[in-house]
This record gives sequence, C-alpha cells and structure tokens, in this order.
Amino acid sequence: MRFGIRLIQHLGTPRDIVKLGILADQAGFDQAWFPSDKFMVHAWAIIAALAENTRNIVVGANGTEPYAISPGEIAGFMATLDHLSEGRVALGFGMHTEQMVNWLGYDTSDRLLRIREAVELMRRLWRGENAQFDGKVYHWSDQCYLRFKAFREHIPIYVSGFAHDDLELSGELGDGSLPMVTPPESAKLMTERIMKGVRKAGKNPADFDVCGCAWFSISENGKGTQTDTLKDILAYFGNYLDEEALATVGLSKASFAETQRLVAAGDYAGARAAVTAQMMQLAVIGSPKDAIAKIEMLAEAGVTQVSIGGPLGPDPAAAIRLIGEQVIPYFR
Repeated sequence: MRFGIRLIQHLGTPRDIVKLGILADQAGFDQAWFPSDKFMVHAWAIIAALAENTRNIVVGANGTEPYAISPGEIAGFMATLDHLSEGRVALGFGMHTEQMVNWLGYDTSDRLLRIREAVELMRRLWRGENAQFDGKVYHWSDQCYLRFKAFREHIPIYVSGFAHDDLELSGELGDGSLPMVTPPESAKLMTERIMKGVRKAGKNPADFDVCGCAWFSISENGKGTQTDTLKDILAYFGNYLDEEALATVGLSKASFAETQRLVAAGDYAGARAAVTAQMMQLAVIGSPKDAIAKIEMLAEAGVTQVSIGGPLGPDPAAAIRLIGEQVIPYFR
C-alpha cells in the first residue's frame, strides 16, 4: 500500500497547507494532492510551492479539468513543474463533480470525449511531438507544440471520475485513477468499475495505481475526531457522492437535502449542525488502529494507494505524524 495526502483548503492558509505538505514529505508519504476546485485556493500555486519545499514526495493537482483550462496550458504548467521538481509531479485529471464546472456555464455532456482527446494531446506535447489535431472537441493548428523539452516524456496521469463511465475511462486511459472511497465500504464498487477499463485497454491490473480518496480524522486516542472541519466537509461535499456508494452505509443523496439547502443559503454553521451520526460513516474516524482497519478494507477491495484527506484530525500536523509513525510502517 502506498500513501498519499490531500491537503484541502479547510486546513488553513496557503502557507499552512504548504507546511503540512512538507511535514507529509518528512513523514514518508508518497504523494501530495491538492484539489482543483472552483473558486477555492488554487491548486497550481500550492503544488508549485510544495515542489520547491520538499525533497521526495510527488505533488499533483486532483481534479484539473479540460473546460475552464486548456489541455495545452495544463501540459505546459505540468512540464515546467516537472523540471523544477526534477520529476516529482503527477496530474489528477478529470472531474470529481460536474456541478462546479456547470457553474461557469459549460455543458459537460461531452466530458468523456473531451477527457480522452485532452489526455492524448498532453501526452503528445510531453513527448515533444507536434500536436496538430482535428478531433471532435479540439482543433489545434501546427503551431501547437512545446517550445522547450519536457523533463520526462511521460508524466503520470491519474484520471478522476465520479460515474460508472468516468471510472471505466480512468482505467482505460490513466496511469492511475482517483476514485472517492467515501465511505470506505464503497471501495469495491469503485475498483470494479475502474478495472473494467483497465482490462478493456489490455493493461496489467498489477501495474495500475488505484488511489482511493478517503476522508480521515484521527488522533492518538481517537478522541476529538468529529471536528467542525469534518462536519463542514460532509455537509458541503456529501451530496456530490455516488448514489450507490452512499447506499453501502444506508445513505442517499436525499439524505443531504437539508445540508445542501443550508449550504446554498450560505448558512454554513446550520449545515454543520445538520450533519448526522450516520453521515460520519463516510469518513475514517478514530485512532491509528481504526485507520489501519479501514485501510486494510481498502486494500482488500483493490485500492493500491490510499489518499488521506479531509480534516486529517483535530490537530492536522499531529495526525500526519501519527500516520507516519504508526500507520505507514504497519503496511511496509
């Protein structure tokens, strides 16, 4: 099992987040992801700062999508950061929700085709090819090529997805996949969808990295882990989760109707108060031993990297140290 960390903006200021990423590097995490969510702290600035201030950890943006940002711009940024980090970047590409892209007025009905073409174009650019292209979505001229040599010809792409067809596409196109495994009980559903695409592409499943994104909140004794930050995350993002995934713990999108109403009204304190004990099942809560038990569940379901995100714990820095001292060594 490999370990990633997702450093969401709820953890503090941009500088606070970078400091936590440095701590994760020291604690032995393999990858550090930062969500590319609309109108939130920008992922590119965070991962650039992380790359400059760490030595071993791979950094990447999770959920970079091809509507608001051109794949040419993404490819150029990632190739530049790959030089600066000397080969320590990965790209989380695709959408973990359509709604945020819809906010900007984009019709996402062509998302699968758009992602497919964008992945091809970015890989052409990194290989140093002329990416002239006349597809169904993109129409690029013969002037579309990088004016510098990429540090690597192949930057790993982890395709994000939220529906059956997105997850299957992630297995087909990606070097890895970034499914939400919230709750952890839903992991088997996610890996089955992903492996359908892996087999379709003729890949060896053993070479494919399923990076399951989970919400964690842990402390040494398991106390104080039902934090306000965790409740904020559950209230805000619960409605975006897969219906079948929610059903594995007896929830549905309808379960979040009240929290969504309150969030939409800007009543975040009210939304937090409306989070139920049942909703807490979406996260991994408790002590390092509790975390180990849930990660073993993920491993059994076919997850090969667990991406530890959310509030991390009542003390995020302490939670990172705990995982580095007690959880990561257990699996190695």
